[in-house]
Formats: sequence, structure tokens, C-alpha cells
Amino acid sequence: MKEIVSSNYSVWIGEDSLSKLDVLSYSKVAILVDENTKRDCLHKLPKFDNHIIIEVKSGEHNKTISTCNYIWEKLTENQFDKNSLLINLGGGVIGDMGGFCASTFKRGINFIQIPTTLLSMVDASIGGKLAIDFKNFKNQIGLFNNPKAVLIFPDFLDTLPKNILKSGFSEVVKHALIADRDLWNNISSNRFEDLDWLNIITTSISIKNNIVLSDPYEIDMRKKLNFGHTYGHAIESFYLKNGTPVLHGEAVFAGMILESQLSNLHPEEKLEIKNYILSNFSLPFFPKKSDLLPFLINDKKNKFGKVSFSLLNQIGDCSVDHLFSLDEL
Repeated sequence: MKEIVSSNYSVWIGEDSLSKLDVLSYSKVAILVDENTKRDCLHKLPKFDNHIIIEVKSGEHNKTISTCNYIWEKLTENQFDKNSLLINLGGGVIGDMGGFCASTFKRGINFIQIPTTLLSMVDASIGGKLAIDFKNFKNQIGLFNNPKAVLIFPDFLDTLPKNILKSGFSEVVKHALIADRDLWNNISSNRFEDLDWLNIITTSISIKNNIVLSDPYEIDMRKKLNFGHTYGHAIESFYLKNGTPVLHGEAVFAGMILESQLSNLHPEEKLEIKNYILSNFSLPFFPKKSDLLPFLINDKKNKFGKVSFSLLNQIGDCSVDHLFSLDEL
């Protein structure tokens, strides 16, 4: 088992990570699940008494204030107090929304993230960003707050359909492109099926953790983690509004292609990135850029009426705060 120490919590990675689930000091415990993690993952947790299960529907379209109301109602009905704990067992939607609900219930109770998807293991559960969607805009309502711990059990990846696993890999690709040429060389030169998941997960988390530790509240360098996400979130919001949601990672893959084209990269590196993504991953149909402008206008990173991008200088190096007017896009 490996430990990565963050600001005030640890990320435990490996087959024994679930042994770090300590609930004895809490008056009440709730486990937040969706129908998938209830079926495939819940039985793998250590057995303990004095807990309830709160089940919500899966999917980004359910990461809303109405679902939060349901979670808060269940905590209230069961008389949860300030010394209670919420365990978020699921992917990015469960982690984001569960952490948000825990952080706002009675002005904050403790929560533990147990991510069950690759996306949430290497990205969503790390760094304390918590949010829900609002009016079809991604992560419009949220806050920063760290969990008590993050427990990463790689065997959960065996429960995932291949398209979900590949969607989550978008964040690994992003971490390589913004900060680690060696990781990029590793993933781009090996078959997806042959990757060493424990090594990939640990390396990817370490990259994100080091960036977050240097800039917890996204004042400067943490913005590197937004590479691929400005266009990616706009694409995701476009499809969400049209009632045909796409996977987050699929939208981010598309966003990385578009944003690498905006970057001041050597043409060969732009082509290398594009060819790797298109050859290995399924992407949604790219909407017309004019159809994305309403979502780009409302991106929470914008400054002075311009859209802010984090762009690549070269593979393995990224810089932030590149501002573009809508006309330039």
C-alpha cells in the first residue's frame, strides 16, 4: 500500500487501502452510493455497524441541488450531528456532490472519498474541489474543502465498462501533457490494455497533489489542471443541455485537442497529441465553435470578458492565463 500525503489528509493506494476506513470515532455514518456502486462496490467495504445507505441516481445530469436536497433530508431524518461522517463511494459525481453536501450540512461534517472510477481516483477525489451543476453549467456552485482521507482500491476498476475506464484516462493524459513528459512517453508507447494501473494511478495522483499543494485555491499554478477543460466543459454542457450527455472524459479529450491547437506548440507535437487521442479513444461529435460560445462566456475562469485557457508550451510543460476574446475563438 502506498501513501501520498496532501495538505491535511492522506491518499492511500493499494489492495489494503480500505483497511484505513476508520469509523469508530463517529456518532453516525452514512455511505453515499448510486445504483452501480451499491451493486458492484458496497460489499467490498469493511463491515461496521451504525450506518445508513443513501442511494442516488447515477449520472452527471443528477449532480444538482435537488439531489443534494434528498441527501440533506436523509441526514436530517436520521438525526446526523456534527460528529457524523459521510463516506462517498462512487465516481466523480458522487465525490463532488457528496463532499459538497457534507461540507454544507450543519456547516460541515467530515467525509471520506472512496473513488470507484479511474477519473475520480486520479482527479476528482484529490484536491478538495467540490461542486454541483446549475442551469446546465458544470460545477457552478461549490467550494474548497478537503476530505479526512481518500482510499483508492484499484480493484474497483474491474467493475467498469471499458468506455468509462477510457473516459477516466483523459485525466492521466492531461497530467502527462501538463507536467510529465516521461509519463506521456509511457502511456503513448504502450497499449492501453498493458498499462500498469497501480504505477499509473500513483504517478498521476502525485502530479496533481504536487500542483495542488503549491496552490490550494487555484490562484496561479493550479490552473494548469484546467488544460482541456475550458473547451471540454463547454462541450459537456452543450450535450447536457441538448439532453444527450457525453462522458466527462470524452469531452475533455476533445477539449485537449482543441486547446493543443490554441497552444504555442511545435506542429509535430500538436499532431502527436491529436493522433494519439483520436487513435485510442472515442470522442463525441465536435459541436460548431459558435454553438459553444454561450458556454464559454459563462466559464468561471473568465477574466475581463475574455475566456481564460491553460495551454501547453511543449509536451510536459503548461502555462496559465491565456486570454482570448470570443472573436478570436
